[in-house]
Amino acid sequence: MTDRDEQALLERVEALLAAPDQGDHPLHEALAALLARYRRQREQLERLISISDRYQLLALEARQVTQKRYERALRRQQKLSRISDGYQAMMRERNRALHQASTHDPLTQLANRRLIDERLRQLQASGRSYTLALLDIDHFKTINDRHGHDVGDRLLVAIADTLRQSLRESDLCGRWGGEEFLLIFAGARLDESWRIVERLRESATAVSVCHGGVRLSVTLSAGLSEHREGESHTETLRRADQALLRAKRDGRDRSLADAVR
Repeated sequence: MTDRDEQALLERVEALLAAPDQGDHPLHEALAALLARYRRQREQLERLISISDRYQLLALEARQVTQKRYERALRRQQKLSRISDGYQAMMRERNRALHQASTHDPLTQLANRRLIDERLRQLQASGRSYTLALLDIDHFKTINDRHGHDVGDRLLVAIADTLRQSLRESDLCGRWGGEEFLLIFAGARLDESWRIVERLRESATAVSVCHGGVRLSVTLSAGLSEHREGESHTETLRRADQALLRAKRDGRDRSLADAVR
């Protein structure tokens, strides 16, 4: 029964109860009581519906408030996560920069003595063979005295780039000090390292910087030594340095090796 049909039935019942000629009908009293009870139940039902509607409205509002709180909390968490990620990325970059600064020469970006010593100790502990080469820029002091340290630094950087780009991935090139470079050839024998050094020296002679309309270039002297079984890397380095001194005494622009066994 639709609401419209129900309303029509109620109006009919009310009309019958109100009719004067129906007052003495034996069902009049029962029908009137039934109608009154129906109306009370209808009012109770409407109150329950109203209460239910208000409850559902309150529940909806509560869910909306909870949802908004959750979304705010989620946005805060996402913001904190972004801040944390940014901070961690910054710390990683800072640690990388600190490691770079502690292990590399600030001018040439080559390995410094600390990293060189670390690599030599690793090679010594591993038992692998290796050859060392000390390279020195010939007459570099003259360039600094005549043209200034800025020009000398530019030349150092250019030569360092040439050395770094010409080595194998397993090799290491470091700035040993001033205008000296140390090359570590891991797993390489003396003859192989000699050929590499000669190629590097030839490449270095092609490097030049322009100053005052003049192109300045240099030559390199080198001393090599192959690590001997049982000796320390310090001794191997000392022999390379002695070979370099002989190369400079013999006229520079050459490579000599300490090949004595």
